[in-house]
Amino acid sequence: MHGFIRKLITEHNQPVDYHLPLSDAQIHLNPLIGSKIRLSYTGNIECNHCGRATKKSFSQGYCYPCFKKLAQCDLCMMSPERCHYHLGTCREPDFGDRVCMQPHIVYLANSSGLKVGITRPNQVPTRWIDQGAVQALPLFEVSSRQMSGFVETMFKAHISDKTHWQKMLKSEGIHVDLMLAREQLLAEAKSGIDDLIEIHGEANIRLVELPDAVTIEYPVEQYPTKVKALNFEKTSVIEGVLQGIKGQYLILDIGVVNIRKFTSYEISFESLESTPNQSGFAF
Repeated sequence: MHGFIRKLITEHNQPVDYHLPLSDAQIHLNPLIGSKIRLSYTGNIECNHCGRATKKSFSQGYCYPCFKKLAQCDLCMMSPERCHYHLGTCREPDFGDRVCMQPHIVYLANSSGLKVGITRPNQVPTRWIDQGAVQALPLFEVSSRQMSGFVETMFKAHISDKTHWQKMLKSEGIHVDLMLAREQLLAEAKSGIDDLIEIHGEANIRLVELPDAVTIEYPVEQYPTKVKALNFEKTSVIEGVLQGIKGQYLILDIGVVNIRKFTSYEISFESLESTPNQSGFAF
């Protein structure tokens, strides 16, 4: 099979079910764990938005013109507190209405350790799975993406907002008491959060009183002791035993592949070992 890579599709089962989209086809990866696979990069990259050929992928799958014009590639997507929709300068106001000016969740997750993050309600628990979190729970429900950035910023002085991907990939993760961590974090950031509520109103920043914690298991047979990132730009053919999948990473016996990083790259995918009644391919 061959086609252009899209980010891994996940389903929150125990463990998570993973499918690799290649253009219009999908490969069910879980049955292939323990088998040798080969991914061969053809040298072609196709913009995830407009479909034009591009020599380089920007912002995980876009050509340069789309990278410069699309709202989803703007700096405020990485730093939501810098949203400029209210100034009338949003690249795509329709996108802003549909995505940014909608309710968001500020959450606590345990991936490479405790971290704070933001997402839309319809991206729960997908966002947590993509980050390789083993536990997560919501902290606040807020009225917009910018508001989620304001709240997240209040927590950054007390907790990381980043996932250390190498550490995340080295083990299944140590479970912690998320409710206790939540109470400690809320106490530490109380002054800043109270100030935000006074400015923007309780209707726009609402504490989730009794959050439901989510536990996530990943299909991994063996974690690497040393994490080596594999890159199609340096090695056009990547071949090895698929030992597991976590976050958006394929864990091979020779290293790891960040599938999301190579969105829009065209590859051929082969399973080099037959598995009776489990080809792994879905059309």
